[in-house]
Amino acid sequence: MNTKNANETPYKTYLSENELPAAWYNLRADMKTKPAPLLNPATLKPVTAEELEHVFCRECVRQELDNTTPLIPIPKPVLDFYRMYRPSPLIRAYFLEKALGTPARIYYKFEGNNTSGSHKLNSAIAQAYYAKEQGLTDITTETGAGQWGTALSMASAFFGLKCHVYMVKCSYEQKPFRREVMRTYGADVTPSPSMTTDIGKKINAEFPGTNGSLGCAISEAVEAAVKMPNARYLLGSVLNQVCLHQSVIGLETQAALRKLGETPDVIIGCAGGGSNLSGLIAPFMGEKIRGEHDYRIIAVEPASCPSFTRGKYAYDFCDTGKVCPLQKMYTLGSAFIPSPSHAGGLRYHGMSAMLSELYAEGLMEARAVEQTSVFEAATMFARTEGTLPAPESSHAIRVAIDEALRCKAEGKTETIVFGLTGTGYFDMFAYGNYNDGTMSDYIPTDADLAAGFAMLPKVD
Repeated sequence: MNTKNANETPYKTYLSENELPAAWYNLRADMKTKPAPLLNPATLKPVTAEELEHVFCRECVRQELDNTTPLIPIPKPVLDFYRMYRPSPLIRAYFLEKALGTPARIYYKFEGNNTSGSHKLNSAIAQAYYAKEQGLTDITTETGAGQWGTALSMASAFFGLKCHVYMVKCSYEQKPFRREVMRTYGADVTPSPSMTTDIGKKINAEFPGTNGSLGCAISEAVEAAVKMPNARYLLGSVLNQVCLHQSVIGLETQAALRKLGETPDVIIGCAGGGSNLSGLIAPFMGEKIRGEHDYRIIAVEPASCPSFTRGKYAYDFCDTGKVCPLQKMYTLGSAFIPSPSHAGGLRYHGMSAMLSELYAEGLMEARAVEQTSVFEAATMFARTEGTLPAPESSHAIRVAIDEALRCKAEGKTETIVFGLTGTGYFDMFAYGNYNDGTMSDYIPTDADLAAGFAMLPKVD
C-alpha cells in the first residue's frame, strides 16, 4: 500500500506494488447532484436492476446503479490482466513544447501500449470477466472506429467467450485491418446497419445507402443479445460502469504527477461517448467537487458531431432503433447520423449522463474542433513526438496545442495534461485523405440538428 498519498484524499486509494490502482474510483459518489436515472421508455419510470439484467451482466448492472460507493475493488483476474500493460506511461512532450516555443509543460497519458491500441481494454477485460463469472457463453457489442470491438475481442478470447461485433459500416469499409484484428481474436464482425437483424432491416429501409452510426450498431447488438441464448450486451462507452472502469487512467495520472511534483492547470480529453474523458478526469474532478483543488477541464468533440456544444440536455434514446432505455444527456437526437466523411470514432449522438451533469453544472468546458485542424495537430505531434496518434486522441492534441500557444502569448507557465487514447496505425485511410488534401470539414447546419431534436421523446 502506498501510504505517502493515502492522506491526501478523504479516500484511501490503495495501490498495488507497481502503483497500479487496486480499486476503481466512482466519481458519482462525490457528485452533489447525481446523474439522472435511466428511464423505461414505456413507463417513463427509472429502470430497475431486474430490467437491465435482461441486457447487461449482473455485476455491471450493480455498478451502473451504484451512486454511493467511492472505491470498488478490482477483481484479481482483471488486475492480473492489467499488469500486462499497466500502469501506462505519462510522458512529457518535450519536443512538442520546443516546436511550439511555449513555456507550458505538456504531459500526455498514453493508452496505446496494448494490442487493442487504445484505452478501451480497461473496461473490456472487466466486463468480459463479469460475463464469464455469470456463466455466459456469448457477448454482443458495437464498435465505431474499431478500438472497442478490438479490445472486447481480445478480452473475450482471454476468457473463452464468443464475441459478436456490429461495426459501423463506413468504418467497416475504411478500416479492414482493424476488422481483421477482431476476427483474428475469434470475433465475428458484421457491418451495421445489416440485414441480419429486424432493426438493421428497418434502418436500411428508412435510410437507404446509409453508412451507419453507433446508434444503429447499438440497436443491432442489443437485439442480437436479447435473442441469443446465454448472451448479454457489453457497451464500450457512455454508461456509468464503463466510466468507472476507465478511472484507472486518472488514478495513475494523478499518482505519476505527484511523483513529479506537478499539479495540472488544464486537463484535456477527447469526448465521443465519454469513457476516456471520464476516466482521465475522475480523481481530479473529485478534488474539484470536494473543494480541494480547482482545475480547468476541457472536453473536445468533433464539429461534425457536437453533442456538448450544440446538443440539447434532455432525455433521449441511447440508440437509433429505440430499444434501449432513455438517458438524460447532451444529445443531437437518436436519429442523428454523422457525416461519413468524419474520420474518427467520436460519432455517438449523445454523451455520458455523468459527464452531461458535470457540464450542465459548469464544472468543465467543451470545445468542438474541425477535422482538418485535428489532423494538422496529429501530424505535428507525430513529427515531433514520434507516435502516430489516433484521430480521436488528436482532438485532445488540437486543444492541448491551442492551450500551449495561449500560454506562449500570455507568458504563462502552466501544466497541461491530455489523454492520448491510442495509436492511429489503422487509420491510414483518413491520414491519406488529409495528406492528399481531400479531407473535408463537414459541420451540420442548424436545420440538420433541428430534425434530430424534433424526434426527442416527450419526458416531463
